[in-house]
Amino acid sequence: VQLQASGGGLVQPGGSLRLSCAASEFTLDYYAISWFRQAPGKEREGISCIGSADDITYYINSVKGRFTISKDNAKNTVYLQMNSLKPEDTAVYYCAADRICGYTGPKTYWGQGTQVTVSS
Repeated sequence: VQLQASGGGLVQPGGSLRLSCAASEFTLDYYAISWFRQAPGKEREGISCIGSADDITYYINSVKGRFTISKDNAKNTVYLQMNSLKPEDTAVYYCAADRICGYTGPKTYWGQGTQVTVSS
């Protein structure tokens, strides 16, 4: 079971990036997929999630209206479209899969991180 996160990079404030989380050896649609981020010196925080069967989406307040999580079942991939990026969005971003949104535990699948740097 593997999750592959990609799409990070360097972008100017106000710019956009789209992160991808691709799964191999399991079907993403059976899981709730979350995006987390961890900035230097800070704890990892969950920022968005899309539910498994219902595709209900969740966002923390600081990204609401700027980030959009979506799922492409044909590609077995979840995306995080990030618009109006701010320097405080700079972090390593991770995707994770578990049974429900808002929960992580020993059976959570994690992807490797992808660095997002927002700077002029």
